[in-house]
Amino acid sequence: MPEPEYLKGRGAQINTPNRFLKQSLVAEHIEGLDEPLISHEKTQVFIEHPKKMVNKIDSPDLHNMYSMNPYQGCEHGCIYCYARNSHSYYGFSAGLDFERKIIVKPDAAKLLRAYFDNRNYQPESIMLSGNTDCYQPLERTYKITRSLLEVFVEYKNPVGMITKNSLILRDVDLLTELAKNNLVHVMVSITSLRDELRLLLEPRTATYKNRLRIIEELSKNNIPVGVMTAPIIPGLNSNEIPDIIKAVADRGGRTAGYTIVRLNGDIKNIFHDWLYKNLPDAADKIWNHIKAVHGGQVNDSRFGTRMSGEGKIAESIKQLFSMAKKKYMYGRTMPEYNYSLFKRPMKQGDQFQLF
Repeated sequence: MPEPEYLKGRGAQINTPNRFLKQSLVAEHIEGLDEPLISHEKTQVFIEHPKKMVNKIDSPDLHNMYSMNPYQGCEHGCIYCYARNSHSYYGFSAGLDFERKIIVKPDAAKLLRAYFDNRNYQPESIMLSGNTDCYQPLERTYKITRSLLEVFVEYKNPVGMITKNSLILRDVDLLTELAKNNLVHVMVSITSLRDELRLLLEPRTATYKNRLRIIEELSKNNIPVGVMTAPIIPGLNSNEIPDIIKAVADRGGRTAGYTIVRLNGDIKNIFHDWLYKNLPDAADKIWNHIKAVHGGQVNDSRFGTRMSGEGKIAESIKQLFSMAKKKYMYGRTMPEYNYSLFKRPMKQGDQFQLF
């Protein structure tokens, strides 16, 4: 029987089983079906009304970072995305469901205001987003990220952002206002300067030329911006590190970071399926290189090594990155966040408390 048609425009090509569900619907013997199982190829939107938005990440690798995610799931479809595993908690698959079933949180700005209004709150930088891209395609419709930036401007609270979508340029006005007071850092994620590879790795993201344009435009507006060359997949894009950092530096980028790919949970099977379907000739080499940087496994949850890897290949990547950053970004830094400006705006009725 012929292989199923490759799903263009999607990263994952399979739906992995959800470990939290006792039952699942599968088509093991397609030849026995009178008609195919119904599959929602278009993106479905699910509305969630959480009780809180800001999450504290207690990880030695991330230094007690705070984050918030206006969306869960992501149409960008990046095959390597660590956030895929979190989709299982919603009863979905980390595979195609992650790209097709997106959870939207329309009350995000209201919840952020309530968080800032808590009298015990002390200003801290908050990352947009710690999990999925806050500028993914649905942001054009829902504008939740923009509403959150308006709250950060209103309260003068620091915010960090990471994205790979040029939609961020829509909000240059708010980002400029934040940058005037050292209240924002932006990191743009770039994995390769080869667009043919980008289409395979990250099918619904901005082109790399557009990502470089983001950096150039933000820099022109004095908005501090850098690049995350992430994830580095040894044997696939690791050789591009110097070219990426140089291209970013030429456009005003101030800093660079990197992480090495790790295939935890369901991502292992999703990535393996993708790799051997798209790059069959190089698949064995890439798979073995990933194992080599994680102690013989493709997954790694060990603090201190999980994001940078270990062994000779990981060390060579680290040295290549360090040399490139020193060569092209020497002396450049991101400004320190200003925490002294935080102020709760006066609300109706507050003036009576002054008397």
